[in-house]
Amino acid sequence: MMSPPPRSSITLYNQQQQQAQDDVVGVAEEATEANMTTTTKTKAQTPLSEIVEAFEELAKSLNSRRNRNSDKGAGGELRLDAFSKTCSLVSVLFSCLGLAFRFAESEYVAKVRDLVEASKEYNTLQTIIDIDVANGTVRTSGSHSRNLRRVRQGLDLIRALFEQFLSTNDYSLREAATTAYSQVCAPYHTWAVRTAVYAGMYTLPTRDQLLLNLNETEHSAKKNMRMYIKASLPVIQYIDRLYISRNISLDW
Repeated sequence: MMSPPPRSSITLYNQQQQQAQDDVVGVAEEATEANMTTTTKTKAQTPLSEIVEAFEELAKSLNSRRNRNSDKGAGGELRLDAFSKTCSLVSVLFSCLGLAFRFAESEYVAKVRDLVEASKEYNTLQTIIDIDVANGTVRTSGSHSRNLRRVRQGLDLIRALFEQFLSTNDYSLREAATTAYSQVCAPYHTWAVRTAVYAGMYTLPTRDQLLLNLNETEHSAKKNMRMYIKASLPVIQYIDRLYISRNISLDW
């Protein structure tokens, strides 16, 4: 008759089995954690957060060059390729607003596309304005300077809309959008365009629908909107200074 194995062997065997189970559990937990991290990063990368990140980079770039290369009082310089690429991301925000902002989307996209093409030939925003100043075509339809001015208004319209969104909890976006449009774009549009836009405000998505379109929660949307306002404002003000420093008014 065989004698039972020593108690120490049984204990060692049990310890080894437990260690093996712990290792399996550990690997599973690490895999789960890695998957959750990846999922979290994926969820965190929304169209709005991507736009915010791009504008923050623009603002940093502008600030870092400000002390090295002042531009007739404007301060710093901004590369046209980086600017136009960042602005191209914003078009998705207009599309999320539906028919009411279709006019803004179509105009904005066309103007940004022009700047993207211009960036293949010109390095900075200052360059395209200086060339138009020299040619007397700053306000001429289709000029890069005029298109830059319209893109700037598009960025400012989104900024104003976000400010209105943050200032109220209204289910409807109509009042917020109407106020933003009246502040930024209406003064430069004809009566016919203004009438069509105001009529279209009734087709705006609800607050919840907008959040769904943007893939945002109420909390994340407010956070990203505040960050967009903070990051885009220096860029908008910088563009204004480019015109003002060349004695070009902003009433157009």
